[in-house]
Amino acid sequence: MEFDTTELEGLKVITLKRFGDDRGFFQERYKRSTFESQGIPNDFVQINHSRSAPGVLRGLHFQHDLPQGKLVGCITGSVWDVAVDIRHNSPTYGQHFGIELSESNGRLLWIPAGFAHGFCVLGDQPADVMYSVDAEYNPKTELGILWNDPEFAIKWPVDNPVLSGKDEVAQSFSDFKNTDLCNHSWWLR
Repeated sequence: MEFDTTELEGLKVITLKRFGDDRGFFQERYKRSTFESQGIPNDFVQINHSRSAPGVLRGLHFQHDLPQGKLVGCITGSVWDVAVDIRHNSPTYGQHFGIELSESNGRLLWIPAGFAHGFCVLGDQPADVMYSVDAEYNPKTELGILWNDPEFAIKWPVDNPVLSGKDEVAQSFSDFKNTDLCNHSWWLR
């Protein structure tokens, strides 16, 4: 495994090594000691799997009470994965990072707590995304920020994305910044 830092503090790209031959391949996706040596928490409490059709865009989601750190990877198909730093005290507050995660490129993205997360499916095949999280999902504290908020200026590589009802009406980043959520001590970690 290779670990690369990004310009957003704590956000890391992990490139997996693949050992293959004409029978198939083997790939180590997680090793506790290796992740510990890179400063990535190992208290994963839930593993999620989503399948999305071509053209689907999910996000930008976050959980405001017990924010989740996420280890995200695409096991079939390909996605453009985006993390937005919404940690109020961060020097990169409001900045985003995007990367292609796919079955073939062997990349994972570690997204620390305090980031909004989303992805869109690339190409004409469905995509399966698996992510391990370090806090359990709580639908009562899940929120979203509008995927195409002009303040982020994310260049999503999909035209006319298919969105869920809640993603269509998510709050703007400006509205989020005007809530008390940004100033809670658990969000500033």
